[in-house]
Amino acid sequence: MSTGARPSPAPGDDELFRDGGENGQLMAAFDWSTTPVGPVGQWPASLRHAVRTVLVSRFPMILAWGPGYTEFYNDAYATLIGTKHPGAIGDDLRVTLAEGWAALQEPVEHAMAAREASWLPQLLLLLERAGYREETYFTVSHAPAYGDDGRVAGMHAVCTEVTGQVLAERRQRLLHDVATSTRELVDEAATVAAMTAALAGDRLDVPFAAVYLAAPDAPGLRRTAVVGCTPEHLPEVATAPGELLPRDVAALGVPSGPFGDAVTEGVVLPLGGPDGEAVGALVVGVNPNRALDEEYRSFHELLAGQFTAAVRNARAYAAERARAEALAELDRAKTAFFANVSHELRTPLTLLLGPIADTLAANGPGLPDDVRESLTLALRNGQRLQRLVNDLLEFVSIEAGRASAVRVETDVAAFTAELAGVLRAAAERAGLRLTVACPPLDRPAHVDPRMWEKIVLNLVSNAVKYTFVGGIDVTLRADGDDLVLIVADTGVGIPAAELPHLFERFHRGVGTAARSREGSGLGLALVRELATLHGGAVSATSEPGRGSSFTVRVPLGAPDAPTGAPAVPSASSRGGVVTPWEDVADDTGPRTPAATPGTSVLVVDDNADMRAYLTRLLSPIWTVRTAINGQEALASVAAARPDVVVTDVMMPGLDGFGLLRALRADPAVRDVPVVMLTARAGQEAAVEGFYAGVDDYLAKPFESAELIGRLRAVLERAAGRAGVGSRPAAPGPQPPTVAADGDATPTVPPRPRLPGTPHAAAPSAAPAPAASVDTAVRRQWRFPADTRSIPALRRRLWALFAEAGLDEDLAYDLVLAACEAATNAIEHAQEPAEPVVDIGAEVVAGRVEVTVRDHGRWRERVPSMDRGRGSMLMSAVGEVTATPSPAGTTVVIRAGGPPLPSDGALR
Repeated sequence: MSTGARPSPAPGDDELFRDGGENGQLMAAFDWSTTPVGPVGQWPASLRHAVRTVLVSRFPMILAWGPGYTEFYNDAYATLIGTKHPGAIGDDLRVTLAEGWAALQEPVEHAMAAREASWLPQLLLLLERAGYREETYFTVSHAPAYGDDGRVAGMHAVCTEVTGQVLAERRQRLLHDVATSTRELVDEAATVAAMTAALAGDRLDVPFAAVYLAAPDAPGLRRTAVVGCTPEHLPEVATAPGELLPRDVAALGVPSGPFGDAVTEGVVLPLGGPDGEAVGALVVGVNPNRALDEEYRSFHELLAGQFTAAVRNARAYAAERARAEALAELDRAKTAFFANVSHELRTPLTLLLGPIADTLAANGPGLPDDVRESLTLALRNGQRLQRLVNDLLEFVSIEAGRASAVRVETDVAAFTAELAGVLRAAAERAGLRLTVACPPLDRPAHVDPRMWEKIVLNLVSNAVKYTFVGGIDVTLRADGDDLVLIVADTGVGIPAAELPHLFERFHRGVGTAARSREGSGLGLALVRELATLHGGAVSATSEPGRGSSFTVRVPLGAPDAPTGAPAVPSASSRGGVVTPWEDVADDTGPRTPAATPGTSVLVVDDNADMRAYLTRLLSPIWTVRTAINGQEALASVAAARPDVVVTDVMMPGLDGFGLLRALRADPAVRDVPVVMLTARAGQEAAVEGFYAGVDDYLAKPFESAELIGRLRAVLERAAGRAGVGSRPAAPGPQPPTVAADGDATPTVPPRPRLPGTPHAAAPSAAPAPAASVDTAVRRQWRFPADTRSIPALRRRLWALFAEAGLDEDLAYDLVLAACEAATNAIEHAQEPAEPVVDIGAEVVAGRVEVTVRDHGRWRERVPSMDRGRGSMLMSAVGEVTATPSPAGTTVVIRAGGPPLPSDGALR
C-alpha cells in the first residue's frame, strides 16, 4: 500500500466554471478554441486548478497563461477594468492592459523568470476603463503559475485598487500645506500669494488656479494671484464669477497636465458663504485624468473654505491693525503733546527755581524775613510742581514702553529705612508714630534704587496724608525668593468699592478724608508700574475707619545678571545709601580754577529769559556768547570757535540736534564739545542725545551748580583730549588695536602732561612712589550704563588714588583716562546682557591698573559719536589693552611700575 498522498483529480468541464459566479458563466460560454490555450477539454490539470482558484476567490485575481498571456479573471477583478470587461476574457494581457504594460512588463516577466513574487504598493496605472485615460493606483503582487511538468507556464496576480486612498492622502496633504503656508503671515496680499503658491505642490488635483478678490472700495472682482498658467490665460477683472471661465476651458491654452492630457474643465468656487459677505472667487482647473466626482467636489469646497477663512482673517487683522495704528497715532500725538508740555513747563520752572535757589543760597541770611519766607514758599511750590511734572512724564515714558528697571545689588534694608526716615519729621509734626522695621536681609537684593525710592516715598507719604490718629508701620523682609515691603497705617481706610480702582491712573477716592486734597492721582498707579518693571506686584487691603495696608512684592535676585558679575557694594560697606546717580561736584580731587575768562562758551536758546539767565550764571567764570537758534549758532562758530557749546534741543529752524550734526560734519569744529539742555523727560531722551554724539546732556530744571560742574568736566575732558591730540606722534607703538581673532594688542606710548590741568609741573619720567611700598588698595564698583555715572566714578577714583598716596599728576591723568574708557563702554556696548558697567581699580606699590568692562557686543564707532580722541587719551597715560568677547569688552589701563599679579583688579 502506498503511503504517499494522491493528487486530486482535475475538475471536469462541468465543474470548472460552476462556482465562478457571473464571470464563470461567461467563461463557460466562451469559445476557448479561438485562443492559444485551445478547447477546455484539452487543458492540462494545472491550468484547470489555476482557473478554478481564480474564479472562486473574492479578492481581485487574474491569470495569464502561456506564451500568449491568455487572460482569466474573476468577478472582483472585472469591476476594476470597467468597460474592458467582458472583452478581456481570453484576450492577451499585453493587449488589454496596453496603456499600462510599460509599468507591468518588468515585474510580470521577472516573476515568471526568477520564480519569485513581486510586491508593488500604490502602482500608478493610466487605464482607459471609462472612456478616458484614468489615473488609478493599485497594490499588486505577481507570482509564477506552474504547469503539469513543474515549469513556469504563466503568471497569476492578486491586486486591489487603492486610488481613493492615494487621492485622499494627496489632497489632505495639499490642504495641510495651504493652511500652514500662512502660519506667519497676516497681510492679505502675502497670505493669498502664499496659499496660491502652495497649490503648485499638487499639479494633479489643481492643474491651475487663480484667486479673485472683491475690493472693499471697488466693484467687481480683481485677479490677485495665479499659479499653473500665465496671467494672460485668465481675465484680470470680472464683474461676476460667471465671467471668470469661458465655456471652452481648452481655448485658454492652459498647459497640459502632468500626464500630457489637455486641461479642458475648470470650476469657479465662491469665497464666502451665504451667512457672510462674499470676498471673492477661486478658479481651479480639473484634473483631466480624474472624474469630477463627489470626493473631488468636496476637496474643492474645503480648499475654497481655507481661502475664505484666510482672507477674512487677514482683513480682520488689517482692520484691527488700522484701529491699533489709529490708537498709536493718538498715543504719538499724546506723547508729542506731553513732550511739548514738558518743554513749556520745564523751561519756566528752570527760570523760576534756578534764580530763587541761587538768591536764597547767596543772600539768604541777609534777606528780610518776609522776603526769605516768600522765596522759600515759592521754591517749595515750584519744586512740588516739578515733581508733579516729572511723575506725569515718567508715567508717559512707562506707558510707551521706554522705561526699564536698572537693578543693582543694594542694601535695601538700610536704603528703605533711610527713605522712610525722610518722612519721620512730617509724621511727628502730625502727631503720628512712625515705626520702621527693616532688619538686614540674609541674602543679596537687587532693585533699581531710583524706582525703589519712589515706591517707598509714595506709600509712606500716602500713609501720612490719610492717617490722623495712631501711626504708620514700615516693614521689610525676605519671603522665599521675594522681597516684601509692607506699609500699614491706622488711617481712615478705603471703602471696598474703591479698592479695585486704587491703582488706576488719575483715580482719586471720593469722600475720603485727607490732610490735603493735593495730588495728581498718579502716585499709586506709579507704584504699581514700578513694581511691575521689577517683575513684581503691589496689593492693598483696607477696612474703613481702621486703616490700610499696602504690600509690594518683588524678586530678590536680578534675573538678567551675568553669572559671576561683580556686585555693587552695599550701603553699609560704602557708608551710605546706594543711589543710581551721584553729585557731579568732586570735593576730593583737584579742580579747574574758579574763573577761566579765556574760555569761551556759546549759549544757544530761543528763550530770551533762558539766555539771560545762563549768561548771568556763566559769565563770572567764562566768556559767554549767545545765539537764538542753530543757524545763528553756526554763524557764530564760523566767526569765532568756542570752547564749548551749550544748546537747547527744541528751537525753531535748526534745532539742537541739527546744530550738533552740522558741527560734527565740519572737520574744523567737529571736536568742539556740545552740552544739551532739554525739557524732554526720561532716560531715552538722554540716550538719544548721546547716540547723536553729544558730550553731556542735562534735563531741565537743573541746579546752577550742576550745570557749572558738568561744563567744567566737559572742558576738562576736552583739554585732555586736545593735549593728547596736539602732541607729536611718538615713534614705536601706536594706539591700542584689536586683532581679527579678538586678542588685544597693547601699546605703550610716552605719557604727556595734559595742558589746562591745575598742576603746573610736568611729571617725572618715573611715577612717584606710593605712601608705602607695601601699600595695596583695591576697589570694585558697578555703575548704571549711563554717562551720568561718570561724576560718581571720578569721585571714587580720586578717593582711591588719594588713599594709595598716588602721585597727583598721575592720578589726574588716570582719572581722565578711566572716565574716557567708561564713557566708551557706556556709549558703544550694544544690546548689553545687563545695563551696567563694572569698574575695578588697584594700586600696588605705585603700579596702577584700572579695568573697565561692559556687558554688550562691541559696536563699530561712527564719526558722529567718536572723534578718535578717546583711545589717544587713554593710551597716552600708559599701557592699554582692549579685549572684546561675546560677553562684553574689557579695557585695562596700566601705569606705573611692573605689571600687577593676576589676582589684582577686576578680571
